Amino acid sequence: MRLVVATCQVDYAGRLTAHLPKATRVLMLKADGSVLIHSDGGSYKPLNWMSPPCSFREGLSEDGDIEWTVSAKAPKGAIPDQLRILIHEVHHDTSHELGVDPGLQKDGVEKHLQELLAEHPSTLAEGLTLVRREFMTAIGPVDLMCRDAAGVSVAVEIKRRGEIDGVEQLTRYLELLNRDPLLTGKGPVRGIFAAQEIKPQARVLAEDRGIACALVDYDALRGLDNAEERLF
Repeated sequence: MRLVVATCQVDYAGRLTAHLPKATRVLMLKADGSVLIHSDGGSYKPLNWMSPPCSFREGLSEDGDIEWTVSAKAPKGAIPDQLRILIHEVHHDTSHELGVDPGLQKDGVEKHLQELLAEHPSTLAEGLTLVRREFMTAIGPVDLMCRDAAGVSVAVEIKRRGEIDGVEQLTRYLELLNRDPLLTGKGPVRGIFAAQEIKPQARVLAEDRGIACALVDYDALRGLDNAEERLF
């Protein structure tokens, strides 16, 4: 990972345009190819970012300033999203080899919820079937990858308590998954945010982003599982 503290301005062009005027910010380049831009205040969420797969190029502008150009991979014939970072002054520049991360260790209830919902995906939405648990993306695994009755891919993120950070996590997964033509053949990948409890703010954010919310009854799921075991 490379971490740079610099006075810079940032321009994003693609599905929309965005501009960050000249200021001192933290620039993070991760080994997975992602680039994130943070300020020293506000929220944990980056001001702007580019998720992999993308290409990174470092050069000089016409004025001699350092210029980073980050371009997202786009379908053939399409114009890729592009992040242009113009660095006026570097205050700190360091690189660290972090090694392989063991991944998020979920508590017992959350892990068991995932196992139960993998066995009974239709309790989240009628006609939903499991494709794979822990479906890997460049930024981590989606808890469940499913398909609905129409064959549309559905990504499910599972939490014991659903809060805004869980919605943000699923949003990032969906952004990556919807770049994969193998998953979007029947339409854009949909998202389901599943939890035993979902905070009102998280529900509002999820619904605003087109993500469905599903309340999970842990005891009822365990009852279904036990009933199937008795049948056999």
